[in-house]
Amino acid sequence: MFLSELTWPVVSALPKNMPVIIPIAAVEQHGHHLPVYTDSMLLTEIVRRTELAMHEELLVAPLMWFGNSDHHMDFPGTLSAPPRVYLNMLVGLLENLLTHGFKRLFLLNGHGGNDVPGKQAIFEVRQKYRHRDDLLLLFSTYWSLGGEPGRQNLEFKQQEMGHACEWETSMILRIMPHLVGDYQNAPVIEPGNPFSPATRGWITNDRSKIGHIGWPHLASADKGEILLSTFSNDVQQMVQRIIQWDGKSWEG
Repeated sequence: MFLSELTWPVVSALPKNMPVIIPIAAVEQHGHHLPVYTDSMLLTEIVRRTELAMHEELLVAPLMWFGNSDHHMDFPGTLSAPPRVYLNMLVGLLENLLTHGFKRLFLLNGHGGNDVPGKQAIFEVRQKYRHRDDLLLLFSTYWSLGGEPGRQNLEFKQQEMGHACEWETSMILRIMPHLVGDYQNAPVIEPGNPFSPATRGWITNDRSKIGHIGWPHLASADKGEILLSTFSNDVQQMVQRIIQWDGKSWEG
């Protein structure tokens, strides 16, 4: 069920153990060939497929398109909440739903820049409500839930998510092909090794003057369907785990 389509009495009557998905994404540059709403469109499609498959079993909050994208601000069209502002927004969203009685909250992310503040948000909220032993607060980025399509399918060059890359370009080709520009002639921008395994502070301009990172010229709509099916199935499996949680155990 979509929260945006319900009246408040209907929401009030929902079982409070129902999983609530809170989709969080971004509006930011995606190179010369993909629209700035790419992350939000892709997460919307994955959530749509999940809701279609599990309609009565979960509640889906409206997409939060305003993300933490300061590292893309050199490129016009990017709209970004500063990291600490964004963190507070996520905490507020979680607390809104806790106030309404829901106990199983899942921040489902569709943008890499939201990863650190998203994890910090569920950590901080759990500390604040440390007297509660009935809460399940989760965060995950949709491409990190275990499907690994790049490793399981030899059609893919990429093994992990890039930016406006083979993966994202393929998925937009599948759902919104009319919005895709000249990806066939986009140059390869290698991800490189930014002092791994250390974590390096970076902005997109450090890595790509064009804006994309990866191999967009290898994209196809067929690959996009493989990716979308894999990721939406991953989300559905996680929601099933949330449903099956006994309400108190550490493991799930």
